[in-house]
Order: sequence, then C-alpha cells, then structure tokens
Amino acid sequence: MIRVFGVGRGGGGPPSETPSASGSSKIQPGQIRLQTELSELELPPGCLIDFPDAKDLMKFTVTIKPDEGFWRDAKFRFSFFIKPLYPHEPPKVKCETLVYHPNIDLDGNVCLNILREDWKPILSISAVIYGLLHLFLEPNPNDPLNQEAAQVLKENKPEFSRIVLRTLRGGSHQDRVFPRLI
Repeated sequence: MIRVFGVGRGGGGPPSETPSASGSSKIQPGQIRLQTELSELELPPGCLIDFPDAKDLMKFTVTIKPDEGFWRDAKFRFSFFIKPLYPHEPPKVKCETLVYHPNIDLDGNVCLNILREDWKPILSISAVIYGLLHLFLEPNPNDPLNQEAAQVLKENKPEFSRIVLRTLRGGSHQDRVFPRLI
C-alpha cells in the first residue's frame, strides 16, 4: 500500500520518513502529488501498473491491453518516468513494445498531445493512461510519429489493418521483425 503523508496542519507524519528517489530523506512536492494520485488511481479495464523498484515511485510501467480496435488483445508496455518538477512538467512516457502505430514510432516515442504542448498541472497520471488507451482505440493519423503508418491508415484502412495484424502475429514490415503479441 502506498502511504500518503498529510501536508499542512494535522499532517499524518513528517515527510522525511520516506526517502526520495535520489536517496535523500526529503520528499519533493512532485512525489507527494504522485503518491496522492496513485492512492486514488482507478485503472481502466485492461490496464496494469507495476513498480519494478518499490522504493522509487517516480519510475513505473503500465501495461495496456486494448479490448477493441486494430490492436485488440495485444499487450503493450509503457515506461513512465516522473520528473521532480511534476506536475509542472509532464511525465516522460515511452512504449517498450515494438508496435506498428501512427502515433508511436519504432523507437517507442509516443505522440500524445497531453505529454507535450497540452500538458497542464491539473492533469494526472490517470489522464495519461486513458490518453494512451485512446491512441489504441482511435489512432490519430493527422499527428503522427510514424509517417508511413499514418499515410497507410489515411489512404488504405484495410491494408493498414493487414499490416497491424501481421506485425502483431510476429511478422515483419519494412525490414523490422515485430514481437508476437497475439
């Protein structure tokens, strides 16, 4: 269970009881915000969160398994790195699973507006997870990182579907071999 310390009068304990990600005993405001968000987090169906290092809440992974769309039933793992200035800076998110997708390039970079120009401190990790899930339900070929995938999606949806299915089954596309996901 994640313990959230109170702030202000009547707080639940001194913040120095939990070490920060850097190993010092002072908790950064971003860590407090993240602890609060995680304690209230309700993941959508098909999503799991994992903390490889239980002492470092600022680094975790989220696995998303869409239940509809082109990528239905495949699992995609995203690494999250939360910066010390969170929520004033967006989290850094990378897709660790090789995927043929217009909004995720072959290096795992993710094109999601709320991770860039539309980030606001009022947004949360939950909003990012729902945004990632939305990319699998409704990919956006008008704001692509993978230009070729976006062009195929725009011009020939059946061909796009065939390429996605082939890559999800462990096939290759443009000299890249994809992992078997379904």
